[in-house]
Amino acid sequence: MTTQEVAKPATSSAFLATGAMFCMVYSAIALLALHVLRPDYAPESNFISNYGVGPFGWVMTTWFLAQAVGTLLFAIGVARSGLRSITARIAISLMVIEVVGLVFSATFPTDLPGAPPTRAGHIHTISFLVNVASFLAVTLLLPISFGSHPGWRSFRPTAWALTGLIIVAFAIQFATLHKGMPYGLANRFFVIVALAWGLATAARLRAVLLSR
Repeated sequence: MTTQEVAKPATSSAFLATGAMFCMVYSAIALLALHVLRPDYAPESNFISNYGVGPFGWVMTTWFLAQAVGTLLFAIGVARSGLRSITARIAISLMVIEVVGLVFSATFPTDLPGAPPTRAGHIHTISFLVNVASFLAVTLLLPISFGSHPGWRSFRPTAWALTGLIIVAFAIQFATLHKGMPYGLANRFFVIVALAWGLATAARLRAVLLSR
């Protein structure tokens, strides 16, 4: 087998990580755009899911779908990166569950504050809880598996630091889930930290795949 033949599968696999990074960048741009397009939604008192209701709701729908596609590409890439531990396999399975949850979040819009509850809003809430729980578990499980792989090992301290920041952001989000609290800002902080985790981890995944 020639060097070129070996390089082609590695380069092809690296496109998975590149695609995941592209999805994260799109998500960041779309979210910024929604703040401009919907100035009537005060950031401090609205979850980002609220952008899925009303004009330009389709932009929020594409945000969820981009997250789903990015997570799926990332999961496939991690599976190809050489991580074989039980924790890695569980994390990959949870990412697949998260993909399904994100598709449901895109399909069923949330209920706005004060609006009558709907079936779609109930499904959105359930999918949100599934997505967050799965994501938190993934950020805890993957760093554990990184220590057994030479390509991932040096990234492990960064991964743990990002996981710690995610836990802090989640704690802030949970603590602000009260009327009069800036839960919308806490929600945005959590999303920003999650996107940072996704970009950083996908960038390392790309490097690992290219080195194979």
